[in-house]
Amino acid sequence: MRVLVKTGRMERSEWLGWRRMGIGGSDASVIAGVNKFRSVYQLWLEKTGQTEPEETENDYTHFGSVLEPVVKKEFMRRTGLKVRAKKAILQSTEYPFMLADLDGVVYEDGQLCIFEAKTASAYKQGIWEQGVPLEYILQVQHYMAVTGAKKAYAAALVGGNHFFYHTVERDEELIGLLVRMEKAFWTENVLQGKEPAADGSEATTLFLNSRYRESNGKKVELPMEALDLCASYDELTERLAAVKEQKDAVANQLKSFLKENETGVVGDRTVTWKNVVSTGFDRKRLEKERKDIYDEYVTQTKYRRLSVA
Repeated sequence: MRVLVKTGRMERSEWLGWRRMGIGGSDASVIAGVNKFRSVYQLWLEKTGQTEPEETENDYTHFGSVLEPVVKKEFMRRTGLKVRAKKAILQSTEYPFMLADLDGVVYEDGQLCIFEAKTASAYKQGIWEQGVPLEYILQVQHYMAVTGAKKAYAAALVGGNHFFYHTVERDEELIGLLVRMEKAFWTENVLQGKEPAADGSEATTLFLNSRYRESNGKKVELPMEALDLCASYDELTERLAAVKEQKDAVANQLKSFLKENETGVVGDRTVTWKNVVSTGFDRKRLEKERKDIYDEYVTQTKYRRLSVA
């Protein structure tokens, strides 16, 4: 690796500009399609300069930055290891498109280790109790690919009062997969300007729905590859319907075993069929009998519905 640029006194706007020079650790989970908040399409627009990087300041990002020194200090107190600041964007000499902006480094027995600090809501406590979330595993494996480090520490303050830290060992197989995915994205999509294929992640769905929320009412000729996609759409729709019917059949068989009983036990499995009371609302009746009230409180939701004929 080499130091691409020092960041000690760098303004945030300049730092965001340097991030466009390659693929950073936080981009790894986006390219892998496991990031719930950013899509590969959105990342492509940013890396090619078509949109500005979305670095919106909110409570999560703000307190994440504020509490990073706290996480470092607590990690050092619990482990006796010293975390050193790097204050530079590092670049892989073997794969120049891979960059790393580290939270810190630890020298353990003379060997460089990565340190990554995180904050998370209390809802993530169960995840951090089991280990490092996948998106952060990809992030630190990316950093290990850039730096050559054999090990990383990921520490997190969860819910403001639960502290976790885990060791992540270097995984050559996973690093190889990341390098191939990131290289393909950088060379084909960024450098050649080729729009990436939309994946099925929730982030991509939300991004496309938001970016193209308004229909212009026009009709266009689609590329021929869309014909294959239509065929795939039909096949998957049929398969989903078949799977649903199979699932319903299994559910009905379980119901036939339970009969009027609420709970059934078999081996280490428990099956329940409980009474549930739900409250409905007769909108049509309200509109017919008390239209004044209906018009005052009715709300409309606008969205685009995709159909394939």
